[in-house]
Amino acid sequence: MATSSTIARWLPGIDLVRNYRRELFPNDVVAGLSVAAVALPIGIAYAQLAGFPPVVGIYSCILPAVAYAMFGSSRQLVVNPDAAACAIVAATVAPLAAGNAIRYTELSIVLTFFTGVLCIAGGLLGFGVIANFLSRPILTGYLNGIALTIIAGQLGALFGFKVSPGGFFHTVVETVSRLNETHIATISMGLALLVLILLLKHFVPRIPSPLVAAVLGCAVVFALGLNAKGVSVVGAVPAGFPAPTIPSVNRSEIWPLLFGAIGIALVSFCSMMTTARGFAAKNGYRINVNQDLFALGISDLASAFSRGFVVSGADSRTAVADSSGGKTQMATIIAAFVMAIVLLFLTEPLAYVPTAAFAAILISSALGLFDWASLRHYFRLSKPEFRQSLAAMLGVMTLGVLQGVLIAVALAMLNLLRHASNPRDAILGFVNGDGETHTATFEEGGKTIDGVLIYRFEASLVFFNADYFTERVHTVISNAESKPRRFLFDAESVPLLDVSGAYALDALRSELAEKGIVLGIARARGLFRMMLESAGVAERIGSENLFHTVRAGAAAYELAGRNGNK
Repeated sequence: MATSSTIARWLPGIDLVRNYRRELFPNDVVAGLSVAAVALPIGIAYAQLAGFPPVVGIYSCILPAVAYAMFGSSRQLVVNPDAAACAIVAATVAPLAAGNAIRYTELSIVLTFFTGVLCIAGGLLGFGVIANFLSRPILTGYLNGIALTIIAGQLGALFGFKVSPGGFFHTVVETVSRLNETHIATISMGLALLVLILLLKHFVPRIPSPLVAAVLGCAVVFALGLNAKGVSVVGAVPAGFPAPTIPSVNRSEIWPLLFGAIGIALVSFCSMMTTARGFAAKNGYRINVNQDLFALGISDLASAFSRGFVVSGADSRTAVADSSGGKTQMATIIAAFVMAIVLLFLTEPLAYVPTAAFAAILISSALGLFDWASLRHYFRLSKPEFRQSLAAMLGVMTLGVLQGVLIAVALAMLNLLRHASNPRDAILGFVNGDGETHTATFEEGGKTIDGVLIYRFEASLVFFNADYFTERVHTVISNAESKPRRFLFDAESVPLLDVSGAYALDALRSELAEKGIVLGIARARGLFRMMLESAGVAERIGSENLFHTVRAGAAAYELAGRNGNK
């Protein structure tokens, strides 16, 4: 029984098959067909973005999606190729492959395998908390940088000439300098299809605009023979599934690939959880982050096995599944089945799809990825976090995608340290309300007690903020209207005290005693209390100065003041 429940926990798809309700099937079929209609052209477009032949994008849409359907905890999430992951793949593999297409494919399989193993290990070890590692503003900035980089990278295909790879500004400058080389038929078709996609998305969002653009572009090229007039097309797409292969990798290539895999795992999982949690909240259920990190790893291994590339939660295809009425992961399985049929029997028409159509699809996807509304929101709410978002965006645009990962991680760490090393604090008093007496700051109407200063510190007291804590205490005491005789430290908001913090607290006790001020602590609990006692600080403070509540401490000190006790 325990074994069965463990299997069901790590393989939720068993319950999907065992307890599937037949009345949901019609909705899941419609959703599955809709997802396939959108995922197929986007998968091919993302394959080109990542530097692969078009068919590799189809490989990456089938088995990974089924793997997540069986192992993931979201009922709507579609796991497919993702813009940010594709950009990191290209940035990681291209320098190592040095233009060799065979090596490019082999190294991407190894990269996908490494990413899968890291995600599986992370899920088993409970590292799903990394979904909260990149703050929303930093992740938004990173994805905005990816979006602008994708748009710049597709300008050459849209104008009908090849642009040398480089950063956003390099690509834009080179494109502008070569506008005289524009291929009129290509730019005309590309812009027309881009406008069509944007109009369909805005006015008729239920219609799979990427599929419409791909089919229409294919029809126009075939009817007018534009492929013979200089319009670039996809070319022959091999039918059928590929045979699994064991790629070779040199020892010198392992670390760059591993570094890229870490970046992909971090960014793709954080982005995926944003999508998964959003649709879970909309449909009234919760996501298991560790299960989903594990499921993402299984999906990446499935992609590597089928000679695809890394995948992530696809927000556009997930939105299609949800808006089309998909209720379970059966919709994803049906979509994968439909794409498998196309791969086996219907690849010939894909040869006539113009690359300008895929450029239009990628640009429209990137425009959807760019989150202008959130940037405006951050600017209004928090200027520092707005600046962090811009820094992450500019890092991707100027230094590159991989370096952008480092910048995003560094900004996340700096943001965390900034808040933890300079936390909020407050001087407290008391206010009456609802027949009760509550602690409150001056701004909230709190009234102080003569001779007693009550102080709150809203963070763990540890090595990197211990000096700041000491400085703040001395500052609030020196700024007090009258010298306090007793200093009561409200420790309720201090969950942790380390050795450095304990030493700082003990030193503060001695310094205050020299000034004739008694140090007391209220609401010391958990790990804070344990370290306070283990370090001997509690004993030196004295049990008479340790209180269960702030009210008890304030009352004791007020009474002592009235009795004239020092």
